[in-house]
Amino acid sequence: MLAIDPLHTLIALAPLAFYALTMAYCNLMRRPVLLTGARDAALLGVAVSGLVAAGPMELFMPEAAALRFHSYIWVLLAVFYLLCLALIVLVIRPRLVVYNISKSQIRRLVTETASRLDNDSRWAGDCLVLPNRGVQLYLETSSWLRNAQLIATGPRQDYAGWRLLELELSETLRGTRRSRNPHGYLLLATSISLAATAVIAATYDSVLMARLVRDLFRE
Repeated sequence: MLAIDPLHTLIALAPLAFYALTMAYCNLMRRPVLLTGARDAALLGVAVSGLVAAGPMELFMPEAAALRFHSYIWVLLAVFYLLCLALIVLVIRPRLVVYNISKSQIRRLVTETASRLDNDSRWAGDCLVLPNRGVQLYLETSSWLRNAQLIATGPRQDYAGWRLLELELSETLRGTRRSRNPHGYLLLATSISLAATAVIAATYDSVLMARLVRDLFRE
């Protein structure tokens, strides 16, 4: 069982604080914020990178490689993690995430955008099809978090059509104004708390911190 120490606390919490701050920014904007599924997944990958480094990476560290490469083993592990994250981002189906928007508003704006892109676009429940653009999606919303996702349904998707949908919807959202999402303040407070905890952990005992860093890098 891994012991909790200041260095691992810093490594684990710093990326989470950054992620919470980014989400707070998205929710506290006075207009909806659009992210592609790839960017959203990449941000989440960055958020958990500290937990992965402080947990599985060190727990399953190949000791033979660590003895040979010393501190450079962390560079190799970081590159491996980034490659795995890039692979996940590349293979996931198209998806658009809109923060700080209601279900009725996103449905209306998506309908307007789809009509401009394809006159034959049509809804079937919460599913939207743009047959001439090769886009089939499902609208998933969260009223509590005030966000929405446009998720590809089926394996046959035209990425060019999704790119056009992203650009057109992004342009439409620029003219939309919303009140700030109250949950954004909670995310901001969470980010500040995580960052403060990480800073306090890093500066509380400089001697212990220096020793832990040397141990981490096999020096």
